[in-house]
Amino acid sequence: MPKPSLTLLALESRAVPEFGAFIGAVPALLPFAPRGNGRPVLLLPGFMASDTSTAPIRWYLDKLGYSSYGWNIGRNVGPTDFILDALAGRIQELVEQHEQPLSIVGWSLGGIYAREFARLAPDHVRDVITLGSPFQMEDPQTSNAAPLHELLRAQYSHNVVLPRIPDKTREDLPVPSTAVFSRSDGIVNWDHCVDVPCRRRENIEVYGSHCGLGHNPAVLFLVADRLAQSPESWKPFRAPRALRHIFPDSSHVTAR
Repeated sequence: MPKPSLTLLALESRAVPEFGAFIGAVPALLPFAPRGNGRPVLLLPGFMASDTSTAPIRWYLDKLGYSSYGWNIGRNVGPTDFILDALAGRIQELVEQHEQPLSIVGWSLGGIYAREFARLAPDHVRDVITLGSPFQMEDPQTSNAAPLHELLRAQYSHNVVLPRIPDKTREDLPVPSTAVFSRSDGIVNWDHCVDVPCRRRENIEVYGSHCGLGHNPAVLFLVADRLAQSPESWKPFRAPRALRHIFPDSSHVTAR
């Protein structure tokens, strides 16, 4: 499969005005969003990003009453032994601090980490939300981030399998999961970011860029809605009538 087109890549500049939309939309979104109860939420940044990128969504979740956290590991240069070990320690630290499992929201590569840790330590993970995460991707060369990935690849852990085994061929995640994607993603192919829908597993489409997903108003509302779900009584996402215009119909989307 080819990379996303150069046109879509150029359109990633939309992330800047999307941040302006975030600032304007937050006062209107807050009354619609369900409130948290102090539960812990860990936010994982995408490839080559840091906690700075997840600051807007962490601020939003804190306003709703959640206890949100960055990963505190610095820049996400890829799955090095240091990053994987530090992330495992961060998850353990927060689980012990709150005496309950974490919700994990992972952006792009951060979402792949989130899904892997949900498999490795399901007792530590309450649910997983991925934002433009290409967990079905086998060959990193099908991403527009491939040049940087190749530059850093020699540093990656020997425990990481490349080419990747796409998630659709693996065992189901043991926790509820929501995969958020955009068909106009200019970094990764959107259909690498969707799952096979089934009980406690769904795909939700939004309008926007890959680089703007962490402050996309539709994503913010969606994340708050999903975090409010109980794993025991989990139900698929349904946008409220007043917000349906910002969510395309993705009920028919499935991994190929």
